[in-house]
Amino acid sequence: MSRIIILAVFSLLLIACGEKKEQKIKSDLELKMNSIAEGYVKLVLEVGKYDANYVDAYYGPKDWKPKEANLQIDSTTNTKLISNADSLLNELELLSEYKATELETLRYRYLYKQLFAVKTKLIILSGSVLPFDLESRALYDVSPADINEEDLQNVINELDKILPGKGDVAERITSFKKKFEIPKDKIAAVFDAAIKECRSRTSKYINLPAGEKFKTEYVEAKPWGAYNWYKGNLFSLIQIATDFPVYINSPVGLAAHEGYPGHHVYNILLEQNLVKDKGWIEYTVYPLYSPQSLIAEGTAVIGEELLFPNDERMKFEKEVLFPIARLDTSNVDLYYRILALQEKLSGAGVFAARNFLNGDWTKEETVSWLQKFQLRTKERAEKYLSFIETYRSYVVTYNMGEVIIRDYIERNGGTEDNLARKWEILTRLISTPQTPSGLLD
Repeated sequence: MSRIIILAVFSLLLIACGEKKEQKIKSDLELKMNSIAEGYVKLVLEVGKYDANYVDAYYGPKDWKPKEANLQIDSTTNTKLISNADSLLNELELLSEYKATELETLRYRYLYKQLFAVKTKLIILSGSVLPFDLESRALYDVSPADINEEDLQNVINELDKILPGKGDVAERITSFKKKFEIPKDKIAAVFDAAIKECRSRTSKYINLPAGEKFKTEYVEAKPWGAYNWYKGNLFSLIQIATDFPVYINSPVGLAAHEGYPGHHVYNILLEQNLVKDKGWIEYTVYPLYSPQSLIAEGTAVIGEELLFPNDERMKFEKEVLFPIARLDTSNVDLYYRILALQEKLSGAGVFAARNFLNGDWTKEETVSWLQKFQLRTKERAEKYLSFIETYRSYVVTYNMGEVIIRDYIERNGGTEDNLARKWEILTRLISTPQTPSGLLD
């Protein structure tokens, strides 16, 4: 055999050995990541025994789910679970030098941030009270934005100018919106039409998995206005609270946020793409107090906008939903102008939550401030306060989620005149592992 042939064969052997070594490294990485992911799921389920709201969804192996619930955690158990979280975080740290693909890196970052949030939740369960901003950063991977009362007051002044009548702005806006309240016996029909339209529009941009569906229920006496309970196997239960007036703009907003392309689509795409296709077990559990929630809430808010660009939402509601609800379309343009201004007050809830949870405001002061700067009735302000008491800093996920997702889409080519590109980016965000801080890079 000639020297040239021998060198060629030797080179091929080196290449083959290199490829096998690379494959083994990839295999080892995947095995270790899967092991950490399993530990993460079991840890989240264990923590859920001590907070009924913690595990928002779980559809993994049934024998992993603890039979106990609503238990009081003791210091020994808490210390043990924190140690478990630290061990998993340390195992992840040891993998940081692996040469990973972009998707593997996203998975790594996701697991790290989620585990850090689990540890934070355990620290809170031990009795520690974190300042609002620190809690937000540790649980949701984001710092809340500062709110300026002067900016809020300017919006209220604008509303004062255009609202009919004189006197208290909050009372006038409540009185005006009453004309657009859906009669109780029409709520289901209006929601059905809104859901149908949202699904139709979403399916033009997102390939929805075959067999996906959800069921809608109408409930009362909840701290929230609507909730998506994901059950796995591409199915959600969506509950809508009806103990307060439901206005004509609400069905589209809730159908989009909780359903298409919001939480329902977010969950079915993660299940299809990451759990079913890749076997990533970590996505079979959803801890509510985690960075995942900020991604879910932010994409739901932006998805609602993408469904009905420009004036399409007003046109649909006016032509389809108003007749079903048998509402008069007089003053409809003013109604939507008022809604657009009132939306600018949404971030005020974070300011109220920060001051209340930090102990700077009493319940009465918080309710009064929400009445003044979010123009809520006393009853709605009290309900929002009950949401804050129940879910604490979770309120940052809506406002900051919207800010982060909107900014990311715009920075990556989702310009105002390129709707298709916006949908492309949104679809990627709701079907891959993402973290809030990762979208800021």
